[in-house]
Amino acid sequence: MGGLTPREVERYDRQIRIPSFGFNGQEKLRKAKVAVAGVGGLGCLTATYLTAAGVGRLMLIDNGKVELSNLNRQILHWEDDVGRGKVESAVEKLGKLNPHIKIDVKVAEINTENVYSLIKGSDVVVDGMDNFKTRHILNEACVKLGIPFIHAAVHEFEGTLLTIIPGKGPCLRCLIPENPIETKSIAVLSVTPAVMASLQVMETIKLITGIGEPLVGKLLFFNGLHMEFKEVTVKKQPNCPVCKKTENR
Repeated sequence: MGGLTPREVERYDRQIRIPSFGFNGQEKLRKAKVAVAGVGGLGCLTATYLTAAGVGRLMLIDNGKVELSNLNRQILHWEDDVGRGKVESAVEKLGKLNPHIKIDVKVAEINTENVYSLIKGSDVVVDGMDNFKTRHILNEACVKLGIPFIHAAVHEFEGTLLTIIPGKGPCLRCLIPENPIETKSIAVLSVTPAVMASLQVMETIKLITGIGEPLVGKLLFFNGLHMEFKEVTVKKQPNCPVCKKTENR
């Protein structure tokens, strides 16, 4: 049982029963720290399932306030939360879901000046952002710090997923060399972020526990209209300004 209390053992019983996971996997989750960048559609679901799974410490980063138009997909924010800070709203719900974990919050807009201090010490950083400018800032910082970065993006009925492990495969800049033109309000069905966030958490748990094969060098496409998943190989670009100097770890 290690450092798990009897109540924690009962709480996580169903995943502890997985032979390849067991008490050892649960202990690894308990000792891990994961940063969730953004507490919107992706981030709400990601934070919820990381909390439920028993990741010992979460860092939630967001400076936004809850808007009524968020409520179709950002499940940690409810009607009464409109106008509240997103991290404040999220931490209240997550603390009630699982009192055994520690949740830190940072009310901040991620930029080139603060990104390193925000994510330093994390075992994994999960992308819950809604724009590629900030995603590229996170990607570069994670590559330089050697922290795995799990990227996802959503639009309407579709989503994409890529796991970036510095030195072991391509980074986000290899895939998307330039910031694409973006709109402020992205069209998205309520459940599309839920699908992609669940996959992000799956990748996070795999990385922390060392179980399975992460989605490195493979971009996963999800199309909800046709209920299809497809993979496309992504190669590390020799001239990528972000990861070209990294070596295999």
